[in-house]
Amino acid sequence: MAARRTRRTTTVTVESGRGVFMISVAAELAEMHPQTLRMYEQRGLICPKRSPKGTRLYSQEDVDRLRRIQEMTTELGLNLAGVERVLALEEQLTAAQRQLEELEGELDEARRTLRGELVPVSRTSTAVIRASDIR
Repeated sequence: MAARRTRRTTTVTVESGRGVFMISVAAELAEMHPQTLRMYEQRGLICPKRSPKGTRLYSQEDVDRLRRIQEMTTELGLNLAGVERVLALEEQLTAAQRQLEELEGELDEARRTLRGELVPVSRTSTAVIRASDIR
C-alpha cells in the first residue's frame, strides 16, 4: 500500500506587497510547480519583483493571486485566456470603483461648498421672490 502524502499548512505573515519569497517557496505556498510560475509570468498573469541580481521575489499578494488563478483553472474549468480576461475585468472593476469613490468625494465637497455659500445668502435676504411672481 502506498504511503499517503499529507499536506502541511504554513502560515507566514509579511507585508502583502513586499517581494520576499523566492520562486521555490512561492511555488510551494501556491501548491504549484516553479515552471508554472514562470509560464504565468510570461503570459503576464503575475509580475514578481526582482532582486538587484534578478532573482524573482514573490509577495503574499502574488501568492494569493497564484492561488486564485489555480482556483479558476481547476475548480471553475477556465483556460488561461479565460483567467486573463477575468483578471482584466476585475482590474477594470477595481479602477471604476476607485474612480466612483473619487467622484463621490468631489460631489460631497461640492455639496459642502454650496451649502456654505447658500447659508450666508439666505441670512441676508429678507424676502424670496419666485420667478412666477414677477410679471
